[in-house]
Amino acid sequence: MDQYYPDVGLHVPTILLPREGLAYHLFAVVACDQYTRQPEYWERVQRLVGDAPSALHLILPEIYVHAPDRAERIARIHGTMRAYVNHGILQPCPPGFVLVDRQTAQTPSRRGLLVALDLEQYDYRDGATSLIRATEGTVVDRLPPRIEIRADALLEVPHIVVLIDDPDRTVIEPLLDEALPLLYDFELMEGGGRLRAWHVGDERLVGQVARRLRALRERSAAQAAAPLLYAIGDGNHSLAAAKVIWERTKAAAAGMAAAAHPARYALVELVNVHDEGLRFQPIHRVLLEVDTQDLLDSMQGHFRQRYGDARCRLCRDRAMWHAAAQQWPGCCCVLFMAAGDCGVLCIEGPRAELGIAALQQFLDGYVASRPRVQMDYIHGDGTLIRLASRPRTAGFLLPPVAKDEFFRTIVREGPFPRKSFSLGHADEKRYYLEARRILP
Repeated sequence: MDQYYPDVGLHVPTILLPREGLAYHLFAVVACDQYTRQPEYWERVQRLVGDAPSALHLILPEIYVHAPDRAERIARIHGTMRAYVNHGILQPCPPGFVLVDRQTAQTPSRRGLLVALDLEQYDYRDGATSLIRATEGTVVDRLPPRIEIRADALLEVPHIVVLIDDPDRTVIEPLLDEALPLLYDFELMEGGGRLRAWHVGDERLVGQVARRLRALRERSAAQAAAPLLYAIGDGNHSLAAAKVIWERTKAAAAGMAAAAHPARYALVELVNVHDEGLRFQPIHRVLLEVDTQDLLDSMQGHFRQRYGDARCRLCRDRAMWHAAAQQWPGCCCVLFMAAGDCGVLCIEGPRAELGIAALQQFLDGYVASRPRVQMDYIHGDGTLIRLASRPRTAGFLLPPVAKDEFFRTIVREGPFPRKSFSLGHADEKRYYLEARRILP
């Protein structure tokens, strides 16, 4: 069976799974970049898992990224990876893909396919024309902790989700009709839903996946000078860190040694952007330790100076709040909440020029000029509203991204601003479970 399909940047990986008999519901934990303002979530997970074999011991939740003992935590992660392999806690499947089906409280089914993608065909920089591209701006300052973790890691345990534009459902969905061997079927912790998976190791089916990805590539090439086959949906910074490590590895190796090195590839879950279970959710902004009146004055002044006309209006109640954005057709309207007061900022001008990018530009400048103010990115309307109801706190509710236009927008305009959208809410994110060796 061919394991490399360079024209579509595809590698058939050898995936490691927890050995039979282990508690999968304790091993699988949610993506590290979730619940960053809810330490109680990760404390509950730690109590639940204890010392049991778990992906919790293989990752660094972002809530601890700035902890004073970060280096010690990363060293423990690297040691645990080696122990899990040496003691058979993680065991290899035959080479192949993994077909997954995720059920959550919000959707009965979201299908995905675990594959390895070629980092040689990935570029996270602005203006990239590579086969694999970032869909949001990459914040280089966020890469160092991820680079530290991957630099000496024996394994990768990914939460990366990569989207394909397959309206006719030719790549992933036909595999559901095949008689495939079941790998696992269990309930995820903390209300994450249910996860089932099957092994795709048959040579005929592996070749079928590659051929149909090739057809998608050709369709994209007919529509744009630089075809876009894979668009990063989740885990953009983790994949960017993998790219940095691969470039370092390639520079230190040579010839065939570099070409065959496992760090050249990254394990990801492919999901069809047209899957009914895939839900795009906006990622909101919250400012902490902010003088809310100064914020509102600065915001209105900034947009009036830049775009000519901007109206910043407070609303008596939330019903009026949501209706207010509909009162100015032809404007770009942003809902906000400042210390519990609801408001709407409406800016004259074309939507494509304004929207998320204009707001992000203002917020970046505002935070940079006021050292006490902190900005964070929040999933879920309810969570943002609870936070923005507090004194000296303001929140901005971003609009949803239209997934049917997603690929065309990336090709035409480049990546969205960082943290523009999320694939579902926090409890719908990918859970760590599968692993793959990235050192020989």
